[in-house]
Amino acid sequence: MMKALERKDLDRFRDIVASRFGLDLDDGKLDFVSGVLQRRLGALGGLSPAAYLDLLGSSHQPEELSVLAGELTVTETYFFRGAEHCRALAGIALAERVRARAAERRLRLLSLGCSSGEEAYTLAILLREYFPQLDSWDVTIQGVDVNPLMVAKARTGRYTAWALRETPPEIRDKYFRAESGEFLLDEQIRSLASFENRNLAAVENACLPREKEFDIILCRNVLMYLVPTAAQQVITHIMRALAPEGYLFLGYAETLRGLSHQTHLRHTHDCFYYQKSAAKGTPAAAWTEECLARPPSTVAAIDASWMDDVEKTCRRIDILAQSSSHGIEPARPSSPSATQHPPPNPSAKIDLAFELLRQERFGDAIGLLDGLAEGTADADTQLLRAVLLANGGHLEAAEGICRNLLGADDLNASAHYLMAFCREHAGDAAAAMEHDRAAIYLDATFAMPHLHLGRLAKRASEWITARRELQCAATLLLREDASRILLFGGGFSREALVAFCRAEFVSSGGVL
Repeated sequence: MMKALERKDLDRFRDIVASRFGLDLDDGKLDFVSGVLQRRLGALGGLSPAAYLDLLGSSHQPEELSVLAGELTVTETYFFRGAEHCRALAGIALAERVRARAAERRLRLLSLGCSSGEEAYTLAILLREYFPQLDSWDVTIQGVDVNPLMVAKARTGRYTAWALRETPPEIRDKYFRAESGEFLLDEQIRSLASFENRNLAAVENACLPREKEFDIILCRNVLMYLVPTAAQQVITHIMRALAPEGYLFLGYAETLRGLSHQTHLRHTHDCFYYQKSAAKGTPAAAWTEECLARPPSTVAAIDASWMDDVEKTCRRIDILAQSSSHGIEPARPSSPSATQHPPPNPSAKIDLAFELLRQERFGDAIGLLDGLAEGTADADTQLLRAVLLANGGHLEAAEGICRNLLGADDLNASAHYLMAFCREHAGDAAAAMEHDRAAIYLDATFAMPHLHLGRLAKRASEWITARRELQCAATLLLREDASRILLFGGGFSREALVAFCRAEFVSSGGVL
């Protein structure tokens, strides 16, 4: 029996795997890592850990790397995985790209991390079912995966019933033939897709084929397994390969937050996906302008605003809602205000503005930010100004800033949340909920949009959604960053917000 591996060997193996494949094998996967390493050492005749790791680290070993790829990668997939994505592909992404390519009569699709080919072939079936006119087009679907065994299996087009578990019976009967206990995919569907064994983390594969080539790229449940540098590299390659106005689909738990600003976030068919940015005046740009937020509407009376509910629950006397809705509240008497002697350093002004926010001296804080040079008004400073305006009752002005922020980067979760708050107070609950959902998708740890969405759902008598979101908000608030609570918590403490979430959860039918 081989003796247990030392931690230093496991750590070195993980480092090599990260550099070769970009895979993130964290401490929670140590048992898995140990098992893989033990099997490889045994298969190579009992090679010592140090010798094996030297072999991997000192030179390129294509055969051994191929075997490792098969050991390390997740291969679970099936046809029509992610029904929401399939509907969005057929109803929006493919339809729009077919229209865009009508003159060229050419379509290019890419499935990254394609495993045994089910995803690529699903695309082919969708094309055949919904776009039969493409039979005369130049259409290619390319699948790429690091695991050579899976690529070889994809090329056979042969699958078990388990791979077709989400496939509608009529589609299965139409495109598959039962043979020797398996299902063989129709040859015409198979001819639409080709497959390559490629390691996206390898230097020699630094670029996907051709720039601006692909109309739609699927990279689902790939980024979640990568170290940050590898994820950034993959997204850089994708953005280079994706055509202007082309579409990118990630896994449901994955986002481009912090990885790219070259796309617009889209939400249809109960799922989020991305469209590569286009120049102003193009259809994609026009769509983005329309969907960032609905046009300002007449402010509708709301029975009780979120801030009023927090006040009633926490019995806070001196609340923000007492400020005038027609003007910034005047500065309160206090110790000598720094606004009388503004510090010359812009960062010091911003720090002081946060402190004035803490003191609820919104007018003083806005005046301080007004004194900043134009070049220092970065996205974070603009967001702070919008928060101050919203707290001072200037919701339309705050919304205008949010529109500008999202126009520049609609992956800004904080701007989406503040936009949701503004839309709620404009009486547009539907848009408010959409922006809350976008904020949650972009940053799953952000507590406030969960709280806000829960309150909106409760008001709409959507009790299941309300309880889910309020319970999630209470949990996330326990570990929410203190600066974010200051910025978006309306002057309330972490404890008060958690108590409010729990009270709202119970009043929505939940049981603590």
